[in-house]
Amino acid sequence: MYSQGLIGADGRTEETQDFLDRFQRRIDAEEKIEPMDAMPAGYRKTLVRQIGQHAHSEIVGMLPEGNWITRAPSLRRKAALLAKVQDEGGHGLYLYAAAETLGVSREEMTEELHCGKAKYSSIFNYPTLSWADIGIIGWLVDGAAIMNQIPLCRCSYGPYARAMIRVCKEESFHQRQGYEICMALAKGTPAQREMLQDALNRWWWPVLMMFGPHDADSLHSDQSMAWKIKRFSNDELRQKFIDATVPQAEYLGLTFPDPEMRWNEEKGGWDHGPIDWDEFWRVVKGFGPMACDRIAARRKAWEDGAWVREAALAHAEKRRARKMAAE
Repeated sequence: MYSQGLIGADGRTEETQDFLDRFQRRIDAEEKIEPMDAMPAGYRKTLVRQIGQHAHSEIVGMLPEGNWITRAPSLRRKAALLAKVQDEGGHGLYLYAAAETLGVSREEMTEELHCGKAKYSSIFNYPTLSWADIGIIGWLVDGAAIMNQIPLCRCSYGPYARAMIRVCKEESFHQRQGYEICMALAKGTPAQREMLQDALNRWWWPVLMMFGPHDADSLHSDQSMAWKIKRFSNDELRQKFIDATVPQAEYLGLTFPDPEMRWNEEKGGWDHGPIDWDEFWRVVKGFGPMACDRIAARRKAWEDGAWVREAALAHAEKRRARKMAAE
């Protein structure tokens, strides 16, 4: 892999105070850091962890919705959902490629996911029990993802920032698609409206957890913001998401499963009740309702696809050999 020869990829970049100061000045000047640039080991490690987790989330995130492709209520819905799931797979490939520019292989990242060392978004460890869940995922889960990801278009690491531009455009379409499903259900029969409200009740709190722990409990947030890998804190993004979502829910005639949610005139935003962080950490640590199923499905897909990877490598080797013989 070409990226294995990158400067500092072996961890031997001399990190003097002068080097660190010059690197931070580049960050502060809004310069993009590129793969061949020298960078602190901590910066590289943070990016590998974040981009890898992001890529895993896109791939694992195909599973809850893919489960409904054959059960979509119409051919139009089936085609739209199939296209969306395909988009998510593409997002994962963009992000794995971005992570590879930092000197880590896709095989390494996949192995870390399968053994539980690498994480993915906790939201994908919940089941999709009804068609309304697909609408809620598009509206809220993708909406929360967009709130997180739009600032990443200005991430200090060039390959990640550029990948996110296309990802965010497609995620915006996914959110509109999800909201349109919710609108159709909200205007439907009493049973359909009840199904939609039930889905919102089950997904609301896990969606708020997507933004990560409170700022005081976030281990990497301050340094990531100093390096401009991220631009806003977890709590800032969560608040922006709530303030944007409440009017949309009111339009649909939905109520939130939070008796403490109320408008705060002083801060100009919505207050919300306490989040169950015990549940969050339990799910993150692999004890979510669908955690075992998700990892089992990823392992099976990886193992079943081994012959395709082997055939592609063999074909590439034959082409290389023929090219060398012709020269």
